[in-house]
Amino acid sequence: MQENYLAKWLNNELTEAEMAEFKKSEAYATYKKIKDVASNLEAPAFDMDTAYNSLEQNKVKESPKVFTLAPYKPFLRIAAAITVLLVASFFYLNTLNKTITTSYAENKTITLPDTSEVILNADSELAYNEKKWDDKRNIELEGEAYFKVAKGKKFTVATTHGTVSVLGTQFNVENRKDYFEVACYEGMVSVTINGKETKLPAGNSLLAINGKSSTYKVAVNGKPSWLSNESSFRSIPLHYVMDELQRQYNIKVTYSGIDKEQLFTGSFNNDDLELALKSISVPLQIKFKLDGNQVLFYEEKAP
Repeated sequence: MQENYLAKWLNNELTEAEMAEFKKSEAYATYKKIKDVASNLEAPAFDMDTAYNSLEQNKVKESPKVFTLAPYKPFLRIAAAITVLLVASFFYLNTLNKTITTSYAENKTITLPDTSEVILNADSELAYNEKKWDDKRNIELEGEAYFKVAKGKKFTVATTHGTVSVLGTQFNVENRKDYFEVACYEGMVSVTINGKETKLPAGNSLLAINGKSSTYKVAVNGKPSWLSNESSFRSIPLHYVMDELQRQYNIKVTYSGIDKEQLFTGSFNNDDLELALKSISVPLQIKFKLDGNQVLFYEEKAP
């Protein structure tokens, strides 16, 4: 069998005589299976420049080794290359996630494949499998997001603290370090934390801080305050409030003589830093000093 039969076969260039001879070879069945599978694959988008730069940065700089190949080895090399590409394509297509992130002082609006809408708050990340969305409506969330789910559409929001299952509803999820909160504004959501499921109908919210859970009321058909450029808190330890201040204004907050565990109830504006600092300091009777992008909070009685 000629060494170029495989290439000619892949290009449909074999004569009838050559094809008959090729089919008699031991490797024909394997090559045919590879070709059949390859014909059903949809190649993902590919950025040649990015791939080339990545290859140049990671390739091992070693002298190439030379091997003497038997007459049929070229077929094996071609088949091996095709197999590697098929396997790589399979795993790539099945693990492909679309990831959206926001940095400090940034919000983003995302439209999901089923037309559901998600708004990401500052310093957050959302990921989902775009290729398999119809089969697996699963979203991974770090940070905070408001979801407006299309009617009749169901999916799950997975976080490090718990999961939220929904069907045609509007709700907000915040997933930060040691802090997890779900507020339902329309419809109903199911929240599972450590294997325990809680049903939240519209107008209810579940808050878990350091593993301790509590519920409280929210406005039916309302929205989280941050969508109106305001961050609101109800009996929340102060350091969580300061963390949100940093996220909304991309600043660094430090303390001097301040009890970071004291509870804070109130809100601050996300558009006016000076006003935000006063909204926190005045109720707590503390002072602040703003220097560039750094803020120091300190006791009012301190010298």
